[in-house]
Amino acid sequence: MKVLVIGLDCTPPRILFDKYGVELPNIGEFLEKCARYELRSCFPPITIPAWLCMFTGLSPGELGIYGFRHRKPGDVRESYIVDSRKVRARTIWEEASSKGLRVSVLGVPPTYPPKPVNGYMISDFTTPGPEKPYTWPPWLKREIESRFGRFIFDVVYRSWEKEKVYRELMQMLKQHLAVAKWLMREKPWDLFVYVEISVDRAHHAFWRYFDDQHPKHEKHAVLGDAIPRIYREIDKWFGEILSILPRDTAVLIASDHGAKSMKGAFAVNEWLIEQGFLKLREYPKKRGVDLSKEMVDWSSTLAWAWGGYYSRIFVNLMGREPFGVVKPEEYEGLVEDLKRSLERVRGPNGEQWKNIVVAPKEIYPRVEGDAPDLMAVFDDLYWRAAGTIGWGTPYLEENDRGPDDAVHDWKGVLAVYDPTDSLHGYRGEINITEVHRIIKGLLGL
Repeated sequence: MKVLVIGLDCTPPRILFDKYGVELPNIGEFLEKCARYELRSCFPPITIPAWLCMFTGLSPGELGIYGFRHRKPGDVRESYIVDSRKVRARTIWEEASSKGLRVSVLGVPPTYPPKPVNGYMISDFTTPGPEKPYTWPPWLKREIESRFGRFIFDVVYRSWEKEKVYRELMQMLKQHLAVAKWLMREKPWDLFVYVEISVDRAHHAFWRYFDDQHPKHEKHAVLGDAIPRIYREIDKWFGEILSILPRDTAVLIASDHGAKSMKGAFAVNEWLIEQGFLKLREYPKKRGVDLSKEMVDWSSTLAWAWGGYYSRIFVNLMGREPFGVVKPEEYEGLVEDLKRSLERVRGPNGEQWKNIVVAPKEIYPRVEGDAPDLMAVFDDLYWRAAGTIGWGTPYLEENDRGPDDAVHDWKGVLAVYDPTDSLHGYRGEINITEVHRIIKGLLGL
């Protein structure tokens, strides 16, 4: 039995299952034959590491991967990008390859640089550019480019040139769908895994025009149709794909996390300064400045933070950091103090927030790699974390990294069609790591 996995990055149940804002005739009819689940994403619910959790069955702690970039130990700002070389665990396509099954993998983060598989691989949006080797086998790159032109891995989506973003996004999506269809038809496979990043980019760029519940909702004749059109293109493609698949193919449609409106950004380092945990030599005169080691008075600094869809907090620990002042015996007490203080943070008007602040060891079976000391989510993800300073307040109306309409949500989707099983309908919640077990079972591994 063949197994096809279609990953729609960032798709929430509200769109796929509740049909909010878009008609999906092909996918909608198909879902009636599926077992449907609300997928509970990992902590943190972000693209990297979420897809890896799905395709290895491991938590971020066990993977040692906590985001797209990681801090180099001993430095306040220097970081490294997580790519396939940082992935030590075996993925489902590597397990399948080792058993002689033929695989095709397209766009799964992070698969750059591509590793050898028993089949074909095209890497993901972490690929630096089409000039790099991005396929396995290497000659597949020439074949793709001769048919589809230079491969588009991503677009600049945090931009005020919204109509340009829309055009480039559609160009990328159409190319990806065409490549996936060609690969599916022309190359042999037992397991096909395809993740489409365009959905995520569309949500971040256009959510305020799509969702009438967004606090900054705007009506726009063109941009209001951007997200629905992305889904319509995928739905049309899905209908074509179903017509060419063998009837006994198992099909999964999944997302790594959901999406919802972004209310603002919480500048964590501004808050740490206010609370006395972070001390600067001099407060910057410009707004939106990245923290650097030269700015910090390390002799009086206990902690600092990174921003993102969640915040990573680092303790200035003696023996680990170059200018550490927190003694090892003081570490646990300080972490607990930071945790309690962050949990009590309220909104700009004193409104109650649902903040989640955890140490990695509290939530993962094992903690590998360069983990932060604390991980913080503000107002149940509605407020993005900002790491820059110079704002004069912790509360920002917009993302400090460029325009962004949406944040991630805990709930994604999973739909499973198993031609050997009559199970269908809504089945409740499932953890993202359970998907690995389901795929493995369908493949007979």
